[in-house]
Amino acid sequence: MRISRLGILTAIVGATVLVAGCAATAPADPDAASDPVVLKVAAVTSPMTDVVEAAGEVIGDGYEIELVEVSDYITANTIVNDGDAYANFSQHEPYMQEFNAANDGSLVAVQPVYNFVIAFYSKTLDDIGDLPEGATVAVPNDSSNLGRALKLLDAEGVITLDEAVDPYAATVGDIVENPKGVEFLEVPIASLNAAYEEADLVFQWPSHIAALGLTPDRDGLIAELDDRFVLNVAVREEDVDSDATEALKTAFASGEVRQVIESNGTIEPAF
Repeated sequence: MRISRLGILTAIVGATVLVAGCAATAPADPDAASDPVVLKVAAVTSPMTDVVEAAGEVIGDGYEIELVEVSDYITANTIVNDGDAYANFSQHEPYMQEFNAANDGSLVAVQPVYNFVIAFYSKTLDDIGDLPEGATVAVPNDSSNLGRALKLLDAEGVITLDEAVDPYAATVGDIVENPKGVEFLEVPIASLNAAYEEADLVFQWPSHIAALGLTPDRDGLIAELDDRFVLNVAVREEDVDSDATEALKTAFASGEVRQVIESNGTIEPAF
């Protein structure tokens, strides 16, 4: 069993992405093949890429995982939806459903792998209570992560959301009280690290904020672990019941993957 890495260059979100090769389709009897069936699995950054590599070390006979590293989450979904990769491991189900709705997608979450702590960070503040009047708060621009960020701020008393709105689906327009006149900067998750340099408060995933040497347990001003946002392996609907998908599910729920997860202080197994 072997694992190989394939790096691809991706342009800004929304640009056309070309990926060489096609996603592998498993034969009826993979054991009869002389060469293993290669399953391309897209991921954005560590520890997601680490998990894919660990799964590749233990995937069953007849299959091989090829890690496809991409620079953003839309690309990770697009190449699976278009058939240029077999699966991805880069997102929680609410984000995947948002992609499906916006892109006529057919992605399905098939294996929960790990849950993670998200947090708000600040370069200048040590306590959320010190957030100044008119502070700039950087939040994700996709609806599932934006709702989560606003829900956290509501729970902390920074803002008040309309009680009639599902907090997980909340937008800035659903804020009914904003006593400090906070201004929101909505940017892609991958751009939130850059916003950390200028904004007073920044929401970010642990996998990205680690690049700045920060962790949620040590540096987060507000932190949360919510299993609604567990990261899943996703495939196209047509591949849900295939032998290849079963092999992926088994590999991603293996002891080797668990070891990778448990060695990281910001994530925990979800299987």
